[in-house]
Amino acid sequence: MEIEVVAKALKELGHVTRLKIFKSVVRAGKQGIAVGIVQTELSIPGSTLSHHISSLIAAGLISQRREGRTLYCVADYEQLNAVIGFMLDECCVDETTA
Repeated sequence: MEIEVVAKALKELGHVTRLKIFKSVVRAGKQGIAVGIVQTELSIPGSTLSHHISSLIAAGLISQRREGRTLYCVADYEQLNAVIGFMLDECCVDETTA
């Protein structure tokens, strides 16, 4: 995974509101969560929520799907695992044994 992609994902998750949104979406599982439920849970205006969701989509962390009149946010678990894996792959690589 390219470092720029990881940096973008971590930057977007570095904002408290976006991290709360992403946590709600991840907790919902593979079926996702309705945008209206996220808005109610976090008590934020729809326009603010939309702005933050757009940032998370741009970072590849979530996607959206529509079912009738309901818009769902779904976590991209592959992207999440890739970001976490990028960091874990570097764990202790420069450590020397004494």
